Amino acid sequence: MTHATLSARALDVIDRLDAAMPDAHIELNYRTPFELLVAVILSAQCTDRRVNQVTPELFARFPQPGSYLGVGAAQVEPFIKSLGLFRNKAKALVKLGPALVELHGGQVPTSRTALSALPGVGNKTAGVVAMHLGDERAFPVDTHVQRLARRLGFTRHQTPDKVEAALQQLLPAERWFQAHQLLVWHGRRVCHALKPECERCVVATLCPKAGVTMTRSSRPALRRRPARRGRP
Repeated sequence: MTHATLSARALDVIDRLDAAMPDAHIELNYRTPFELLVAVILSAQCTDRRVNQVTPELFARFPQPGSYLGVGAAQVEPFIKSLGLFRNKAKALVKLGPALVELHGGQVPTSRTALSALPGVGNKTAGVVAMHLGDERAFPVDTHVQRLARRLGFTRHQTPDKVEAALQQLLPAERWFQAHQLLVWHGRRVCHALKPECERCVVATLCPKAGVTMTRSSRPALRRRPARRGRP
């Protein structure tokens, strides 16, 4: 398949997903740039729903980067102990707040490069925050985007950075933000990791289903033969 053909199919996939899910958006609750940054950090290996359950109390206690000055991880852990990797995340937050105060005057930078240099902020997190707060275009790759990109045959790469580069080459930059949101939503609602619901997928006819093991529910129903009548 040529690059032009693959790019056209990728655009068709995004158009169909957009028609089916026009309200796709980030599902983390936040009110400020700092709350967004913290919420995205907490969402690593955790559902947005679970993060939204703990952030109200966390944000009330630590509303600003300066709120973490002189705070130890043990003081943060009780607020996020229901999340996966909560100890590592608590350590990241108590380093993040002071770093923002020292390096950026307590403000959250909007460039991906500056965000990536902060404690506890990986490339994916930096991309998500940058594309929501500023004009920088990015195509951050989380577990859903990575799975769907390979399943849809857009790339064979397995590392997030290479998957992002492949997706950026297939789609115009002005569609990256939208495509990221749509792939995340579709991955959560239909194209699940273990049991993708291909029978109700709006892009099933465009998907090669790379790596998918067909289940009984995703195969066409077989017509049963009528039972033979016994001889009189």
